[in-house]
Amino acid sequence: QVQVVESGGGSVQAGGSLRLSCTVSGLSFTAYTLASFLQGLWKGREGISCIFWTGRETYYADSVKGRVTSSRDNAKNTVYLEISSLKPEDTAMYYCGAGRLWSANRCHTPAYWGQGTQVTVSA
Repeated sequence: QVQVVESGGGSVQAGGSLRLSCTVSGLSFTAYTLASFLQGLWKGREGISCIFWTGRETYYADSVKGRVTSSRDNAKNTVYLEISSLKPEDTAMYYCGAGRLWSANRCHTPAYWGQGTQVTVSA
């Protein structure tokens, strides 16, 4: 079966950086767009970054643009999300997802989700 496993979350001070990793198994990795969503307390999930299977096309939400870089290693079935200049309002559960749809202007809801990794940013 498909497994999506995130790692790399944790607690960090404002201004710091984190690198989140997401490894996918059980599907043809290069056939899928990989997405990163975040969900703050009492909020819905927001798609903040998507990366096409080639790794050359990416989408970033305005809320994180300039602070987030997504990359993927298709040989390792892994996608990475680097977040810099973290702010307390970035505190959220970060989810990785895999889906077949790609758009240059938004992230589509993935078909497969990971369990999420918590990021907590203190002032």
